Amino acid sequence: MIKVMVSKNIIKVSGHANYDNKGNDIVCASVSSIIDTTINGILNIDSKALDYIDNRKELTIKILSNDTITLKLIDNMLILLKELAKQYPKNISVKEN
Repeated sequence: MIKVMVSKNIIKVSGHANYDNKGNDIVCASVSSIIDTTINGILNIDSKALDYIDNRKELTIKILSNDTITLKLIDNMLILLKELAKQYPKNISVKEN
């Protein structure tokens, strides 16, 4: 299961969806696309708005800017991940602290 943990300015993503075999897992691909698009979009607008570390076991996103655009893009990412979790509750969970 992919676990998304959200706290004030940090988002951590870990685990594997295990919906299908590697390379065919639509849940994993969806999560990757949602997160990668959001990170790239924010960094293209403001390269100092966030920092991220991907150590292959866990992705940690640190939100460094509280500007409107960054926060709206992060909110949109979380909405998309929560919708995915509704459709695939056995494969992804999103929890906020």
